[in-house]
Amino acid sequence: MSRLPFEIRVVELDSRGWLTRRTDTGARPVPAHLLLAHFAEHLAIPAEATDVIVYVHGWNTSLRSAHTALTRLLALAHDQYAARSSLYPGLDGSTREFVPWPVLVRWPSLGTYQQIRDRAHTMGTQGLAARVIGQLLGYLDAERGNPREAPVLANRTGQYLHLVGHSFGCRFLCEAVQWAAHSHTLGWSTPEPPGRPFTVDSMLLLQMAAPRDAFADTFTALADAPLRGPVVATYSRHDRATGFWHLRAEKRAGVGYAGIGTAPAPVSAIRMLPADQPYPLAVLDHRFVSVDASEVFVRGRGPAGAHSDHLRPESAHLLLSLADHSR
Repeated sequence: MSRLPFEIRVVELDSRGWLTRRTDTGARPVPAHLLLAHFAEHLAIPAEATDVIVYVHGWNTSLRSAHTALTRLLALAHDQYAARSSLYPGLDGSTREFVPWPVLVRWPSLGTYQQIRDRAHTMGTQGLAARVIGQLLGYLDAERGNPREAPVLANRTGQYLHLVGHSFGCRFLCEAVQWAAHSHTLGWSTPEPPGRPFTVDSMLLLQMAAPRDAFADTFTALADAPLRGPVVATYSRHDRATGFWHLRAEKRAGVGYAGIGTAPAPVSAIRMLPADQPYPLAVLDHRFVSVDASEVFVRGRGPAGAHSDHLRPESAHLLLSLADHSR
């Protein structure tokens, strides 16, 4: 496994969705007026970083497992970039190369499917998780700097902010971005307007555990959210967690099994490409992109099926392609 250029920084939430800090006597909530000070103390973005990656893990994931998953995903991205850099002309190996700085959002995810579904729903709908993650993104957006005299085509600071979620972690990201949504629709083909709490360059949702019509029913403001790039969601018919189990629990198949259904903007449907085949800008430059990974995410013998088979070179290729087209 390739070594990451930077240590993973961890942001921990409690069962309410509030930020905590480690002390000698255990985890303690951070007072609301000290949120930004806490971020400033623990999340200083290195000048050498080109891309900030915020990753929220999924169901039944320990801190160690979440750390391993993010390490693996970025190691795959490093190896993919090293082997096939010509697929990413925006990451040209000079001022715009891919040097990720990872932030892991940790939340209490251990329990049965229904327990964690209800906990994720409560943490999101009560607004605490959305508020904390939203303020985290606001801090990162304000602090990301320009390490090497960013080229004219880079965004206002030269560093890029990408969100990656798995399973129930995707819900938290959607809640946080929706929390900051305004009335003006953004996309890669439009400039960044002023007055946003933050602006995100891309959002990659891996095997999302939410009903496939959640973008039309629940996350309705994502069409008008502070996103420069697309909301990209993968799915696989081999994912039993968001297929069989999700169907039993919520009476509807999940995004991770059936893809994005109805949404407040047109949905572009594509298949996950091999790691040696480029994604043209035209196939990803949409508000919602539903990616069929049924030929890639196939492994998994337990009741969850291929729900956690997302740590693949093809996933890293998709992440790199989003970073590339953000330039």
